[in-house]
Amino acid sequence: MDIDPDTAPLERRLEALGVDGYLIDDDASDPDQRYLSGFSAPDPYQTLITAGETVLLVSGLEYGRARSEATADTVARLSEYDYQDHVAEHGPFEGKIRTIAAFLADHGVGSVAVPRRFPTGTADGLRDHGLSVTVETEGVVAGIRATKTAWEIDQIRATQRANQAAMGRAESLIASADVAADGTLIHDDEPLTSERVKTEIEQTLLEYGCGLDETIVACGADGADPHDRGSGPLEAHEPIVIDIFPRDKETGYFGDMTRTVSHGDPGEEVRRRYEVTREAYEAGLEAVEPGVTGAAVHDVVCDVIEDAGYETLRSDPTTETGFIHSTGHGVGLDIHEEPRLSPAGEELEPGHVVTVEPGIYDPAVGGIRIEDLVVITEDGTENLTDYPVALEATLR
Repeated sequence: MDIDPDTAPLERRLEALGVDGYLIDDDASDPDQRYLSGFSAPDPYQTLITAGETVLLVSGLEYGRARSEATADTVARLSEYDYQDHVAEHGPFEGKIRTIAAFLADHGVGSVAVPRRFPTGTADGLRDHGLSVTVETEGVVAGIRATKTAWEIDQIRATQRANQAAMGRAESLIASADVAADGTLIHDDEPLTSERVKTEIEQTLLEYGCGLDETIVACGADGADPHDRGSGPLEAHEPIVIDIFPRDKETGYFGDMTRTVSHGDPGEEVRRRYEVTREAYEAGLEAVEPGVTGAAVHDVVCDVIEDAGYETLRSDPTTETGFIHSTGHGVGLDIHEEPRLSPAGEELEPGHVVTVEPGIYDPAVGGIRIEDLVVITEDGTENLTDYPVALEATLR
């Protein structure tokens, strides 16, 4: 990773807590671990942050690659702290604890702060060896990660380009389908299913070096649940929510985009809800700028939807229809991270990358959601999404 993390806020937090260092014990699926170490490995390794220094502790298997790829100042091997001897004498768990304890002692660390997701077993084991372990409750590293560098923004932009190609493939499949007598969409003489469209999405993303664990292609009532992945045959004259959130396999950075399309006229009420959602989406995009809070952006979106006569969680916290989620969230090494465009959303700053994704939902009508991904700049925003917004599915 071509990034030099700014650990100064973390070091100030460590000083305030009165500890010697900050320790992560996790694999690179943890975004804080990947960010601070600049390294990706499938098995847990340790990252230690002290005043002015970042040190990794890795297995011999990962040592050579860590030395060439990691952004850490120093990389150490488990064997340097007699790992195999500790395991042979005390077993895998206690052997690991004794190795980490020796690693910390070698760097003059007797007390550490750890992230909220730090393994309880590791924490208790280190305490049994006389180390002080304090949970860092503010999530300061997530706050650091929220402000992206130019390099990070480029990675997110690249993932979003892949996302757009996949969205185009999905929309084209729907637009080119035939319609059976019962309204089912037909492609290659077979029902066009949510699963088929998802497969095409995944195959397109792979061509761009991206992948995803899940995506959403949800038709009709399925789309009225914002996180229903969708299943089964797709229907004509129904809104189809397509939400794709891929991750670049090499850099780990996500993209995120949603479009709602229909093959054929979905009816007056769906068209009206679509136009209201589009108006809310455009108002949200216009409201996003440096110095504005995520809460203020969320309020702007809620104003549009409520003025059109639909409920939001702001107008009715118990509603199960209408706008039933927040306006947006940060995107980076995690698909949902700081900052948030929500009732508690804090001030937006240059370098923040956020989604703007209002929606209106009702099982009796279906779901509508439109989502772009934008970066906050010094004087406004840059939209990282370049894809048409239209209800009628079109060949792309």
